[in-house]
Amino acid sequence: MGPLPPSADDRLIWDMWESQFRLPVATVADEVGTFRALGNAPMTTAELAAEIKVDERALGIHLAALASSGLVEKRDGRWTATPQARTWLHPDAEGYWGGFLFRFRETIPMHAQLLETLKTGKRPADAVSGGPEWERGHMSQEVAERIAKFMHAHSMAPARGAAAQSLFGDIGTLMDVGCGSGVYGIEIARANPRMQVTLMDLKEMCREAAKFVEQAGLTGRVTTAPVNMFEEEWPTGHDAHFFANVFHDWSEETNRLIAKKSFDALPSGGKILLSEILMDDELDGPWYAASFSLLMLVGTLGKQYSLPEFREILESAGFTDVQATRTGGGYYSLVSATKP
Repeated sequence: MGPLPPSADDRLIWDMWESQFRLPVATVADEVGTFRALGNAPMTTAELAAEIKVDERALGIHLAALASSGLVEKRDGRWTATPQARTWLHPDAEGYWGGFLFRFRETIPMHAQLLETLKTGKRPADAVSGGPEWERGHMSQEVAERIAKFMHAHSMAPARGAAAQSLFGDIGTLMDVGCGSGVYGIEIARANPRMQVTLMDLKEMCREAAKFVEQAGLTGRVTTAPVNMFEEEWPTGHDAHFFANVFHDWSEETNRLIAKKSFDALPSGGKILLSEILMDDELDGPWYAASFSLLMLVGTLGKQYSLPEFREILESAGFTDVQATRTGGGYYSLVSATKP
């Protein structure tokens, strides 16, 4: 029968990929005493972090994954263990599974990485990630090629989902910031034949993106702009700036800086657009966002954000009318805001 062309729904593959976090986030919680503490009394994230002596920010990310696995729940700002966790994961419970879970602390590599993030609030030194290269602002061409192939593979479906959104019909010129392989800019250009697209990233990434543009037959309408977004001036003259999986790599402080640079480079009426997997407003799930946030915790300086968090970041830069729409691109949403 042969292969099929890509669609905008790759949730089956995402679910398979993110399943790697389901057991180790629970074994880590068992080791540090999360289920004992929350089985005995409801606690805020700060109270629990002090009780079990872990990093508060990392704990919040871990708790969201545990909540979306049905092991803890959040009510009125406090976390508590669910009946299932109090029955099977509380160390004093008759049905405690600890003797079984203990075996996996050494056999599952992700256990050690998640445990380190929880205790220190920092990503493990041995984490496999392209993050350090793009954080330094330079990389080898070999690393750029590896990152581009990785990003292109897991971005095809959400790129097609984003490109189908009607708001792009009102945009004549778009800059895809931190474009990676350029997959989003390419798909948006394909879906909007009158649009001109600029792919902006570090020079090594731009070389890789140009290869994908040529393969797509869009060399005339999609160009590259090699720019370090933190150290150099941004190109101007675009109606909109598009960011896919960029803000989740960085802290809130850094994201406010990125948003302000975008605001300053856009004309009045210009739009900022973020393609991201969003956390729920209460930051307690869903699983596909919470597990992706664990990946960010292990490999980057960021996390998955909620719409209220993005609203605060974008409004701090001067943007207004912050909205979010599920795109149909797997688990992704498109966050939009406007420069007055």
